Parts: sequence; structure tokens; C-alpha cells
Amino acid sequence: MLEVKQINQFYGGSHILRDVSFTAQIGACSVVLGRNGVGKTTFLKCLMGILPIKSGEILLNGKDISKMSPEQRVRAGMAYVPQGRDIFSTLTVEENILIGMAKFSGAKTKKVPSHLYEIFPVLDEMKHRRGGDLSGGQQQQLAIARALASEPSVLILDEPTEGIQPSIIKDIGRVIRKLADNGDMAIVLVEQFYDFAEEIADHYTVMSRGQVVAEGLGADMPAKGIKDLVAI
Repeated sequence: MLEVKQINQFYGGSHILRDVSFTAQIGACSVVLGRNGVGKTTFLKCLMGILPIKSGEILLNGKDISKMSPEQRVRAGMAYVPQGRDIFSTLTVEENILIGMAKFSGAKTKKVPSHLYEIFPVLDEMKHRRGGDLSGGQQQQLAIARALASEPSVLILDEPTEGIQPSIIKDIGRVIRKLADNGDMAIVLVEQFYDFAEEIADHYTVMSRGQVVAEGLGADMPAKGIKDLVAI
């Protein structure tokens, strides 16, 4: 599991994250909600070591990873799908996925695991096409497949529905739900689309002004009025 204990992060003189605590369990989808600019993406970048924390702890399976580099965190079992996807547009779909396997060695790094193409059949059909030739929704699927190629125990997703057509949003939702239900991965999802978040959340955390202001079970989100709390 991933456990965050009272982390703080500053940008210049601004206190961006304020004593944020958070837990993501294996076999569950933990959704982080909040209006724009409340620190959600900063929080995810701190989890991955892209941004340093000023104080607090980030624990992965009980081990403090707060000082690890992003590469070390990937090797420890974390994977990150950033907002905007960041796929390599001039590389093929297959080459993009193989990059996600960089932490491995030997023959394992030479071939895309078949189960990734089973999860996203469209990528199998387009594996020899350049990433830049794919639609936005297809690129998002590619970004998730690339992250899954590292066989993570924690998958972190930053607004995977942004700019995606509704049919592919449903496909991505089904994949996230299945990955959580498999019971060998914790999923941390930052999401602006409330209805999507409510549908797949096992647990929710709401942030405001860099702080956690509400948290609970996903099933309780409608009764707790979370949609009104995060409405723009």
C-alpha cells in the first residue's frame, strides 16, 4: 500500500501542500478530487518524486521512499500517467510501450506483453503506427499501457478523461475498475470529471487550498454531497 503522512510542499513563498495525509490500498481505486489549482497535480508529482517534499513521509509497503528519485520509485513499483499523456509522438505504439519496461533487463524488454494488447485491442491494431498519429483517446490508452508495462503495484493517473471522447472514457473506466479488482495494484486517480470518479472510486479524498478537507468511501460520495463540494 501507499501511505502519505503529513507532507508539505512549497513553491517559492507559497505553501502548496499543507500536512496532506493519504492512503491507497492494494485492490482499490483511490480518487483525489478538488477544484482547479488546489494542489492535486502537485500532490501526484510529489508522490513520484518529480517535486520534493519539505516535510512528512511517503511510504510504499512500509518503506520510506521520500528521498528516492522518480526512477528509483518506478523500480520500487510506482508508475505515473501524467496529465497530457506525454507519449513519444515520433516512436511507434510498440516502442512507446517498450520504454515502459526499461526497469527490466534481458529478453523481457524486447517484446510487449500480450496482456497489454488484450486490455487495449486498438493498440495491437496500431502497434506499428507512430504515437503522434493516434487520436487523443488512443494516446491515453497508450500512456496507460506504457505505465502498466513496468508491472507497478501503484498506478497513478492524472485526469485520464481530459479531452477524451465519451466512448473511450467508458473503456478507460472499465480498465481501471478491472485493474483494481484484480487485487494486485493500488490505483491513485486525480479526476475533474465527477461522474466518472464516483463510478469507479472505492475511496475518495477532496482537496482544497492544498489541504485534505474530506475523505471517505466511494459509495458514500452522493450522500455526502461531494459533487457540490468539488463543483467549479
